[in-house]
Amino acid sequence: MISFKQLPLEAKAAVAAGVVFFSMMLSRSYLSEKLDLRMRHWLLRLQMALFANALMLIGSLHVWKSTVTTFSRSSAANSFCFMPWKIAVFMFLALAHSSFFTLLFLVAEEPYFFSLAAYTCLGAYIILIFFLFTLGSVEQAYKFLAGRGTKAGTGNKTRTAMKPVLAVMLTVVLTVVGLLNASQPPTVNSVEIPVHKLPSTMNNLKVVLLSDIHLGPTVGKTKLAMIVRMVKALKPDITVIVGDLTDSEAEIIRPAVEPLGELNSPLGTYFVTGNHEYYTSDVSNWFELLKSFNIRPLHNENVQIVSPKSSDDWFCLAGVDDIEAHVLRYSGHGMDLKKALRGCSSERAIVLLAHQPVAAKWALQERPDINLILSGHTHGGQIFPLNAGAYLLNPFFVGLYKVGQNTFVYVSPGTMYFGIPMRLGSRAEITEIILRS
Repeated sequence: MISFKQLPLEAKAAVAAGVVFFSMMLSRSYLSEKLDLRMRHWLLRLQMALFANALMLIGSLHVWKSTVTTFSRSSAANSFCFMPWKIAVFMFLALAHSSFFTLLFLVAEEPYFFSLAAYTCLGAYIILIFFLFTLGSVEQAYKFLAGRGTKAGTGNKTRTAMKPVLAVMLTVVLTVVGLLNASQPPTVNSVEIPVHKLPSTMNNLKVVLLSDIHLGPTVGKTKLAMIVRMVKALKPDITVIVGDLTDSEAEIIRPAVEPLGELNSPLGTYFVTGNHEYYTSDVSNWFELLKSFNIRPLHNENVQIVSPKSSDDWFCLAGVDDIEAHVLRYSGHGMDLKKALRGCSSERAIVLLAHQPVAAKWALQERPDINLILSGHTHGGQIFPLNAGAYLLNPFFVGLYKVGQNTFVYVSPGTMYFGIPMRLGSRAEITEIILRS
């Protein structure tokens, strides 16, 4: 039987990831009643960071072998550039691994440079792993089709050396493009949506949709103030924030949230939780903070949006908690559509706020009379190559979808970004929705 010491480093990293995952399961089963809510969720986030790092270690070992070890046996190892290159690769990997811990220790009114650098390296790490894997697969396929098997030769050595060089070059280019794209203000996307049974006096009602701002280690007060200025310039009747406003506790990041107090939509500003609000373990304090800014959380509840022209004309605006509140066993929270739509008759138009597209799908299965659902969560994939995964995992990916005869679902690609300050294959968006009767 092979001992642990005899296992390759990649296998040891996989075992470490398994141990951390097992500890997460034990914590949920045996410590849930012994620790208070905040400590339990802080422990969960720490375990998640350790789990991610253990998994990343497998990829990091591959990156090191591809970009350093491959050249250590060649003439390049004697170059004066080789040692600085080794140091640069090590620092790159160390920063990428440290990114997950900035959520716990480096959150303030404005992002720390270290956090921005760490998450940039994480984004580049994801892209680099993808290209190393893809180019490696192409190389193996070429060898197989060429019938060369494992025969060594000068051509093979050249291709092996070129693979990491090409992967690094592509990664650098796409990282720069992604950083530049994410640094731009969100685009304003205007969408007209017909809403069945919307009163004629509410025709052309303007709703501004925000989602996935992710105040935290890489998004701070300056970014949020810019978003608020853009929203105010649109002069919406209603502003809605469909989750993932934050990645931190309310007390820690309160100064960064202050620009939200400037939102003054005449028919109100509303908020529903996303999965990241529950990761903070501080939802109640966030609700109180938002209320102090005249932003109403819709905690499995609804409000009547009354026409400014006629008090007899209104529609039902409802909001549900994010579905992951159940998974995290967050007491008193969890998607409850029946409670959220209590009093919302199918004789009136119904608009639902639900953070995840999966929740939108579940809601329509239970209440097909909902006329419009506004969601977020997917970020449009945020960066290549994660776009494909986000597309496959969500029933609605990004943009406007028609479901049946009288129902529409709109999924925002996000107003900022989570962690990694990059966007590839997606664009941050403030959505201006014009409701048509």
